[in-house]
Amino acid sequence: MTTHKPADHNAVSPYLLVQDVQSMLLFLTATFGAVEIYKMTLPDGSVKHAEVRIDDSIVMLGERPDGRDPVVCSTHVYVPSVDDCYSRALAAGASSISAPADQSYGDRSAGVRDPEGNIWWLGTYLGKA
Repeated sequence: MTTHKPADHNAVSPYLLVQDVQSMLLFLTATFGAVEIYKMTLPDGSVKHAEVRIDDSIVMLGERPDGRDPVVCSTHVYVPSVDDCYSRALAAGASSISAPADQSYGDRSAGVRDPEGNIWWLGTYLGKA
């Protein structure tokens, strides 16, 4: 049966426009255990489009044409352990925005900025506040 979206894709997926997809793929793999599921490389070596799976979601990536500035975004990701993910992100080149801490709304959360300037909010659900 035909559907309006590819199999195993959620209806909403972040699309990161970055300067260096290869570097971002390495960051996502090191930080979140992302699995590359698709990559279209152009003859000049630039990446037209790539997709990775993080847990149950797809993150899409592309390089900005003509060397234009990347588009910086902010994305929230629930992870099994905020503390572990935060440490992996820092080891992969991210800078800290906020260290892991329990929040009044029932999550343990942290924030990092990746080497391209994107902000990643990391959360582990602890239960109702």
